[in-house]
Amino acid sequence: MYRVENLNKNPPEGVVVEEADNLKKWKVRLTGAPGTIYENEEFKLEFRFTTQYPLEAPDVVFIKPFIPIHPHDWSPVQTVAQVCLSIISMISSCTKKELPPDNEMYIKCASASPKKTAWAFQ
Repeated sequence: MYRVENLNKNPPEGVVVEEADNLKKWKVRLTGAPGTIYENEEFKLEFRFTTQYPLEAPDVVFIKPFIPIHPHDWSPVQTVAQVCLSIISMISSCTKKELPPDNEMYIKCASASPKKTAWAFQ
């Protein structure tokens, strides 16, 4: 089982645990990587764990208003540190701040859990 102590001892650059009182919900702050369009911007994530974790990925959502404007999506894998690092990497590769073309429709129809979204890739 992944514990918050592991993340606090050796966090990826730009990752800070803000709240992790139990293994049900953690709040994590990410800082945009140097040299990117998100440099020094702060983003907040909420990790929601089920009793099946780590066999089942946690729900991971950005907390308003700390959401990057970014045209891509992702899915959580493995440890909290790896998810945070993947998100920092994802937003670091972006060269233009823009929402996905169907963002408004997704928000209207989306479940509270991103894991319940049926993604279709072309």
